[in-house]
Amino acid sequence: MIRIMKYGQIPNGELFAREEPTSNVAPIVAEILADVRSRGDAAVLEYTAKFDGAVLSSPEVSQNEIAEAVAQVDPAFLEILRTAAENIRSFHSRQVRNSFILAEQDGIITGQKITPIEKVGVYVPGGRAAYPSTVLMDTIPAKIAGCPQIIMVTPPGKDGKVNPVILAAAAVAGVDRVFKVGGAQAVAALAYGTETVPKVDKIVGPGNAFVAEAKKQVFGRVSIDMIAGPSEILVVADGKSNPAHVAADMLSQAEHDPMASAVLVTDSEELANRVSAELERQIPLLPKADIARASIDNNGKIILAPDLGMVIAVANEIAPEHLELMVDNPFDYLDGIRNAGSIFMGRNCPEAVGDYFAGPNHTLPTSGTARFSSPLSVDDFVKKSQYTYYTAEALARVGQQIASFARQEGLEAHARSVTVRLED
Repeated sequence: MIRIMKYGQIPNGELFAREEPTSNVAPIVAEILADVRSRGDAAVLEYTAKFDGAVLSSPEVSQNEIAEAVAQVDPAFLEILRTAAENIRSFHSRQVRNSFILAEQDGIITGQKITPIEKVGVYVPGGRAAYPSTVLMDTIPAKIAGCPQIIMVTPPGKDGKVNPVILAAAAVAGVDRVFKVGGAQAVAALAYGTETVPKVDKIVGPGNAFVAEAKKQVFGRVSIDMIAGPSEILVVADGKSNPAHVAADMLSQAEHDPMASAVLVTDSEELANRVSAELERQIPLLPKADIARASIDNNGKIILAPDLGMVIAVANEIAPEHLELMVDNPFDYLDGIRNAGSIFMGRNCPEAVGDYFAGPNHTLPTSGTARFSSPLSVDDFVKKSQYTYYTAEALARVGQQIASFARQEGLEAHARSVTVRLED
């Protein structure tokens, strides 16, 4: 059963407490990375047979396989995919940044140049479920950014095939190449390249502990989006909220993973008790009741605060991945939210709206990192270069100032690189 706590009585550190996994996968991941780096495709195929039970002659998905998969998918669901993709494109197209140039002083030009990342790798999880939404969310911003090559990796089933809805989503999103490989070996293949899998410049997408650890270990050789932790939802709700709705929204994340965290923060003790009862009623109705039960019992909590102002303060302190403002006039509270990955406004906007359809990204900062990081966006798929141009006359006007600055830092060669030109 979920715990109900009063904010002022929560022990130090308990506000953020979550059951943590005890296994250390780092040595295993390091071994897999080294093996794939050394042996390429041979190692990738061996790990795919070992971990996924699929014996493959080549890891790449052919265009025929993609076409066959699209033909297998219900046309109505294909249309849903296309509509969701259009919503995601519409939202993310507003994020595009432009290069700029400044020429406000005689003889001086400065500017910033935006360049898309050349090759992007997108990891799409398999295992417990297929996530076509991840394909759309992680690929479409890269396409809008103008990335020339988008490479997707995803684990195959024992039959050596990729779930058809994943391949259909890849076709809708515009993925260039798809590979049947998952786990740490997939991250290694993207980071180092193999005979078949291209080496990429950035890897994005969620995964299990092995994938997260692999991304952590290859960071620096390639860029990554973030290290994603277990999913989180925090519901801010007042006494007028429907307890069945609150419980259902909390369980929408609890069913993901036993490590997921579902939190309600409210100023109503009556609502807290009714939500607790609703959770007990709804959990047995879920197909993944065992996962939801573990998440709620181990990581779920209901926090009571004296008023909505303090409720918002608690939400900011936790800095959740998903934050629901289940109150009247939610826009009155929006400016007060400082730390959240994605915010769902009002009583009719469950987090699932954002997971699949609305347009904002669902790849979000977890584990309190919303205090300093942001959802995946077009910005994640571009890089910025600065440039500077001075004429001889412009340098002459400020050269002695630059040289003095360099000498203040004890860097005479820096100073002379300017003064040698002034002497000319």
